[in-house]
Amino acid sequence: MWLIVGLGNPGEEYAKTRHNIGFQCVNELARRYDLDFGKKIAKSRVAEGQIAGQRAALAKPFTYMNVIGQAVVSLSQWYKIAPAQELLIVYDELDLPFGTLRLRERGSAGTHNGMKSVVGQLGSQVFPRLRIGIGQGPPGRDAASYVLGRFTREEQAQIPEIVARAADAAEVVLREGLIAAMNRFNSPEKKQSE
Repeated sequence: MWLIVGLGNPGEEYAKTRHNIGFQCVNELARRYDLDFGKKIAKSRVAEGQIAGQRAALAKPFTYMNVIGQAVVSLSQWYKIAPAQELLIVYDELDLPFGTLRLRERGSAGTHNGMKSVVGQLGSQVFPRLRIGIGQGPPGRDAASYVLGRFTREEQAQIPEIVARAADAAEVVLREGLIAAMNRFNSPEKKQSE
Protein backbone atom coordinates (compact mmCIF):
# COMPACT_ATOMS: atom_id res chain seq x y z
CA MET A 1 0.00 0.00 0.00
CA TRP A 2 1.36 3.41 -0.98
CA LEU A 3 0.29 6.78 0.36
CA ILE A 4 1.06 9.68 -1.98
CA VAL A 5 0.50 13.07 -0.39
CA GLY A 6 0.59 16.27 -2.40
CA LEU A 7 1.42 19.34 -0.34
CA GLY A 8 -0.59 22.50 -0.82
CA ASN A 9 -2.97 24.93 0.83
CA PRO A 10 -6.75 24.47 0.72
CA GLY A 11 -9.06 26.89 -1.05
CA GLU A 12 -9.57 28.27 -4.54
CA GLU A 13 -7.36 31.29 -3.87
CA TYR A 14 -4.33 28.95 -3.59
CA ALA A 15 -5.25 26.45 -6.31
CA LYS A 16 -2.97 27.85 -9.03
CA THR A 17 -0.09 28.99 -6.81
CA ARG A 18 3.47 27.66 -6.90
CA HIS A 19 3.01 26.20 -3.41
CA ASN A 20 0.20 23.93 -4.67
CA ILE A 21 2.01 22.06 -7.41
CA GLY A 22 1.96 18.96 -5.17
CA PHE A 23 -1.85 19.02 -5.33
CA GLN A 24 -1.67 19.31 -9.12
CA CYS A 25 0.48 16.17 -9.30
CA VAL A 26 -1.90 14.01 -7.24
CA ASN A 27 -4.80 15.44 -9.26
CA GLU A 28 -3.06 14.22 -12.42
CA LEU A 29 -2.56 10.73 -10.96
CA ALA A 30 -6.24 10.62 -9.97
CA ARG A 31 -7.22 11.68 -13.49
CA ARG A 32 -5.03 8.99 -15.10
CA TYR A 33 -6.50 6.21 -12.98
CA ASP A 34 -10.06 7.54 -12.83
CA LEU A 35 -9.95 7.99 -9.05
CA ASP A 36 -12.16 10.38 -7.11
CA PHE A 37 -11.24 12.48 -4.07
CA GLY A 38 -14.60 11.63 -2.51
CA LYS A 39 -13.37 10.42 0.88
CA LYS A 40 -12.45 12.60 3.82
CA ILE A 41 -9.90 10.96 6.09
CA ALA A 42 -7.55 12.59 8.60
CA LYS A 43 -8.25 16.19 7.53
CA SER A 44 -7.60 15.26 3.89
CA ARG A 45 -9.43 14.61 0.66
CA VAL A 46 -8.48 11.09 -0.38
CA ALA A 47 -8.74 9.03 -3.57
CA GLU A 48 -8.10 5.28 -3.30
CA GLY A 49 -7.44 2.69 -5.97
CA GLN A 50 -4.80 0.97 -8.09
CA ILE A 51 -1.93 3.07 -9.44
CA ALA A 52 0.79 1.47 -11.57
CA GLY A 53 -0.34 -1.95 -10.33
CA GLN A 54 -0.13 -1.02 -6.64
CA ARG A 55 -2.82 -0.34 -4.07
CA ALA A 56 -2.55 3.37 -3.32
CA ALA A 57 -4.20 6.33 -1.67
CA LEU A 58 -3.74 9.87 -2.98
CA ALA A 59 -4.21 12.65 -0.43
CA LYS A 60 -4.64 16.42 -0.45
CA PRO A 61 -4.70 17.64 3.16
CA PHE A 62 -7.07 20.51 3.86
CA THR A 63 -4.92 21.80 6.72
CA TYR A 64 -2.66 24.75 5.96
CA MET A 65 0.94 24.12 5.02
CA ASN A 66 2.52 24.97 8.39
CA VAL A 67 0.55 22.17 10.15
CA ILE A 68 0.23 19.72 7.24
CA GLY A 69 2.38 17.16 9.07
CA GLN A 70 -0.55 16.41 11.40
CA ALA A 71 -2.58 15.16 8.42
CA VAL A 72 0.37 13.15 7.05
CA VAL A 73 0.89 11.38 10.39
CA SER A 74 -2.83 10.66 10.79
CA LEU A 75 -3.04 9.31 7.24
CA SER A 76 0.04 7.12 7.80
CA GLN A 77 -1.58 5.69 10.92
CA TRP A 78 -4.97 5.24 9.22
CA TYR A 79 -3.45 3.25 6.35
CA LYS A 80 -0.94 1.49 8.64
CA ILE A 81 1.97 2.25 6.35
CA ALA A 82 5.69 2.45 7.08
CA PRO A 83 6.63 5.98 5.94
CA ALA A 84 10.21 5.00 5.05
CA GLN A 85 8.92 2.50 2.47
CA GLU A 86 5.33 3.45 1.56
CA LEU A 87 4.96 7.23 1.77
CA LEU A 88 5.71 9.65 -1.07
CA ILE A 89 5.44 13.39 -0.42
CA VAL A 90 5.16 15.60 -3.52
CA TYR A 91 5.92 19.31 -3.14
CA ASP A 92 7.34 22.52 -4.59
CA GLU A 93 11.02 23.35 -4.14
CA LEU A 94 12.48 26.88 -4.26
CA ASP A 95 16.05 25.59 -4.40
CA LEU A 96 15.60 23.73 -7.70
CA PRO A 97 15.39 25.38 -11.12
CA PHE A 98 11.89 25.68 -12.52
CA GLY A 99 10.63 22.34 -13.84
CA THR A 100 13.42 20.20 -12.39
CA LEU A 101 12.37 17.02 -10.58
CA ARG A 102 14.31 15.46 -7.72
CA LEU A 103 13.44 12.24 -5.92
CA ARG A 104 15.14 11.43 -2.62
CA GLU A 105 14.66 8.71 -0.05
CA ARG A 106 15.49 10.99 2.89
CA GLY A 107 16.69 14.46 3.73
CA SER A 108 16.09 17.63 5.66
CA ALA A 109 13.03 19.80 5.26
CA GLY A 110 15.11 22.69 3.97
CA THR A 111 13.18 25.97 4.01
CA HIS A 112 9.80 24.43 3.13
CA ASN A 113 7.32 24.99 5.99
CA GLY A 114 5.15 22.06 4.93
CA MET A 115 8.11 19.70 4.98
CA LYS A 116 9.24 21.11 8.33
CA SER A 117 5.81 20.18 9.65
CA VAL A 118 5.93 16.68 8.10
CA VAL A 119 9.44 15.93 9.40
CA GLY A 120 8.57 17.32 12.84
CA GLN A 121 5.33 15.35 13.15
CA LEU A 122 6.77 12.09 11.78
CA GLY A 123 9.88 12.50 13.92
CA SER A 124 11.98 11.32 10.98
CA GLN A 125 13.59 12.58 7.79
CA VAL A 126 13.56 9.09 6.29
CA PHE A 127 10.71 8.92 3.78
CA PRO A 128 10.60 9.30 -0.01
CA ARG A 129 9.86 12.69 -1.49
CA LEU A 130 9.44 14.14 -4.95
CA ARG A 131 10.48 17.77 -5.21
CA ILE A 132 9.28 19.87 -8.14
CA GLY A 133 11.46 22.90 -8.84
CA ILE A 134 9.73 26.26 -8.93
CA GLY A 135 12.91 28.38 -8.98
CA GLN A 136 13.71 31.21 -6.58
CA GLY A 137 12.05 34.05 -8.40
CA PRO A 138 13.36 37.56 -8.85
CA PRO A 139 16.13 38.75 -6.53
CA GLY A 140 14.84 40.50 -3.43
CA ARG A 141 11.32 39.05 -3.62
CA ASP A 142 9.99 37.68 -0.35
CA ALA A 143 9.98 33.86 -0.49
CA ALA A 144 6.51 33.57 1.10
CA SER A 145 4.90 35.91 -1.42
CA TYR A 146 6.73 34.13 -4.26
CA VAL A 147 5.52 30.61 -3.35
CA LEU A 148 1.99 31.88 -2.70
CA GLY A 149 2.01 33.70 -6.03
CA ARG A 150 0.80 32.36 -9.34
CA PHE A 151 3.07 31.11 -12.09
CA THR A 152 3.96 33.57 -14.85
CA ARG A 153 2.18 33.08 -18.17
CA GLU A 154 5.34 31.49 -19.61
CA GLU A 155 5.68 29.14 -16.63
CA GLN A 156 1.96 28.27 -16.65
CA ALA A 157 2.28 27.12 -20.26
CA GLN A 158 4.86 24.53 -19.09
CA ILE A 159 2.99 23.34 -15.98
CA PRO A 160 0.94 20.57 -17.67
CA GLU A 161 4.12 18.93 -18.98
CA ILE A 162 5.95 19.33 -15.65
CA VAL A 163 3.00 17.91 -13.70
CA ALA A 164 2.76 15.02 -16.19
CA ARG A 165 6.48 14.21 -15.69
CA ALA A 166 6.03 14.36 -11.90
CA ALA A 167 3.09 11.94 -12.17
CA ASP A 168 5.23 9.70 -14.41
CA ALA A 169 7.94 9.73 -11.73
CA ALA A 170 5.45 8.75 -9.03
CA GLU A 171 4.21 5.88 -11.21
CA VAL A 172 7.77 4.60 -11.65
CA VAL A 173 8.29 4.74 -7.87
CA LEU A 174 5.26 2.50 -7.39
CA ARG A 175 5.95 0.19 -10.35
CA GLU A 176 9.74 -0.18 -10.24
CA GLY A 177 10.92 1.33 -6.96
CA LEU A 178 12.48 4.58 -5.78
CA ILE A 179 16.01 3.87 -7.05
CA ALA A 180 14.78 3.20 -10.60
CA ALA A 181 12.74 6.41 -10.49
CA MET A 182 15.70 8.39 -9.14
CA ASN A 183 17.93 7.06 -11.95
CA ARG A 184 15.37 8.02 -14.57
CA PHE A 185 14.09 11.39 -13.33
CA ASN A 186 16.97 12.94 -11.35
CA SER A 187 19.11 13.56 -14.44
CA PRO A 188 19.60 17.21 -15.35
CA GLU A 189 16.89 18.65 -17.59
CA LYS A 190 17.83 19.61 -21.13
CA LYS A 191 17.41 23.25 -22.00
CA GLN A 192 14.20 24.12 -23.83
CA SER A 193 16.19 25.09 -26.96
CA GLU A 194 17.72 21.61 -27.34
